[in-house]
Amino acid sequence: MNIPNAITLSRICAVPVIVWLILDRRMDVAFWLALAAALSDALDGIVAKRFKMETVLGAFLDPIADKALLVCAYVALGHEGYLPFWLVILVVFRDALIIGGAILFHTLTQSLEMSPLMISKINTVAQLVLAVTVVGSEAFGLQIDAARQGLIYLVGATTFASGAVYVVSWTRLAGEIEGAEGSDDDG
Repeated sequence: MNIPNAITLSRICAVPVIVWLILDRRMDVAFWLALAAALSDALDGIVAKRFKMETVLGAFLDPIADKALLVCAYVALGHEGYLPFWLVILVVFRDALIIGGAILFHTLTQSLEMSPLMISKINTVAQLVLAVTVVGSEAFGLQIDAARQGLIYLVGATTFASGAVYVVSWTRLAGEIEGAEGSDDDG
């Protein structure tokens, strides 16, 4: 296992600890661990690209780590009343939709390339910033309600847009596949 994959794996292992800390309302420790996990998302990608250590395993592990971290953190933050339920539902639904779509696409085509869209990358960064901001503001008693509310709406918008772009892309690809199969049947 190379260094970027080890960093990604450590992010996955941090998820249950972060959730436990949030649910136990130990927000100061949760903040530092969530911040480290968020920074590790950038670090593993930078190391992999810079030192040519990109792997197929890493291409699958990184989005799994992101989804595990964000979905679990959002559910815990929503459960404790730090995030609105509508946002938690939107984040969880989008990720379930993407995972379900990926499984369906792989089942139909027997191929799946892991290449996130730019809107998805923006959404992941926005979700990470909001989660760390919420945990940090609760940990240190910061009164940043306007910034927090702005981030909530930004995450809502990018989450919705990202999910919609995936649905449109997969629908178009499915149409192309069905069109190609239909022309094969005619010949």
